[in-house]
Amino acid sequence: MVETGERHAPEWRGGFGRLWTAAVVSRFGDALRAAALPLLAASLTDRPLLIASVTACGYLPWIVFGLLGGAVADRVDQRRAMWTVDAARGLLMGSFAVAVAWGHASIALLIVLAFTLTTLQTVFDNAATALLPALVDRQALGSANARLMTGQRIAGGLLGAPVVPALIAAGAAVPFAADSATFLVAAALVASLRTDAPERTARPAGGSLRREIAAGLRTLWHDRALRGLCAATALCNTGMGALIATLVILVTGWLHAGTAGYAAATTAYTVGGLAGGALNRWVMARLGPLRTVLLAGALQIGALVVMGSVRSLTALVAALAVFGCMGMLWNVNTTTLMQQRTPAELLGRVSSAFRTLAVAGAPLGALLGGAVATAWGRNTPALLTAAFFVLSVTALIPARKPDVPVVAPQDDVTTARAAR
Repeated sequence: MVETGERHAPEWRGGFGRLWTAAVVSRFGDALRAAALPLLAASLTDRPLLIASVTACGYLPWIVFGLLGGAVADRVDQRRAMWTVDAARGLLMGSFAVAVAWGHASIALLIVLAFTLTTLQTVFDNAATALLPALVDRQALGSANARLMTGQRIAGGLLGAPVVPALIAAGAAVPFAADSATFLVAAALVASLRTDAPERTARPAGGSLRREIAAGLRTLWHDRALRGLCAATALCNTGMGALIATLVILVTGWLHAGTAGYAAATTAYTVGGLAGGALNRWVMARLGPLRTVLLAGALQIGALVVMGSVRSLTALVAALAVFGCMGMLWNVNTTTLMQQRTPAELLGRVSSAFRTLAVAGAPLGALLGGAVATAWGRNTPALLTAAFFVLSVTALIPARKPDVPVVAPQDDVTTARAAR
């Protein structure tokens, strides 16, 4: 198991630089949509459960199509899959912007949009995870993931979310039109990448997507470190579904902080994430990836308790900064471990299995958040999230034991044979 600090850095020239730019540009547009969509939903209805339903439907495709998306990502040219999906999402967002401009927005349309975008994302995200090791040295994956996620956090939080109120003032459709443009720019950047596809063993005659998906699931299950991380992340995401779906009503309803307060809250989360990106190498060098994830989860519990119990915008902003910092450490080290421990030929499938299982509880969490906010108050989803994080940290403890070796490439042959 990799427990040493990351000492290598990716080369900015060539493929990684273009991928980083595409990811940052796309994340800027995602932030515009992510901030504008809940505000648009809140303007269409004041019912917490309906608002939460938009978030819940944004998670469902991972359960329905996530495993299939990973198998497809391992079969096709990952670069081509990514730019094709981004082009499709750009056209979809452009059409939605037109609908909003013409006054045809509705909760039903928002639900359909969220479901469709995430369906396309199941292919894109798994392809991106599998493509990165082809662009940077394996020993530089930790730094590459940290730089990617930090750049996305800068674009999404510091640059994207704070300008949403100004864009909405210019027109409710403007943030969505801008998101459409960023998808198209990112598609062009990814299409310009020149990289060799990873070597793949020939699929057996009569091989099926079902068998290939099963091979990815088996690889994930047999690696105790990844299995523990997956279980812990699933519990976290169930809680996160509740928090994300109701954050807008926590800020605007319970704290009465309005749109400006919501922007301040999301910006604090971003600033915390940037701090986490900067601290990642230092923390990982001293604790190792798994212990870093364990520490991050424990500190996030405290931040969530503050969010749900202290009725102060200042306290919420501070808690979200800590929450974002620890979330960055969690995400970077989880992704890096998955890329380091999985054979290249199985990375799309293992990534999809991990994401699908990890996200499975998020729609339930979103609906629970809406129901809890309705029944017991708009601050209670944050406390519910804290309870799920307690379970998550508990589930992660067994994965700390360092007796599980990194999966060797030749192990994929055995796995593939077992899948036949």
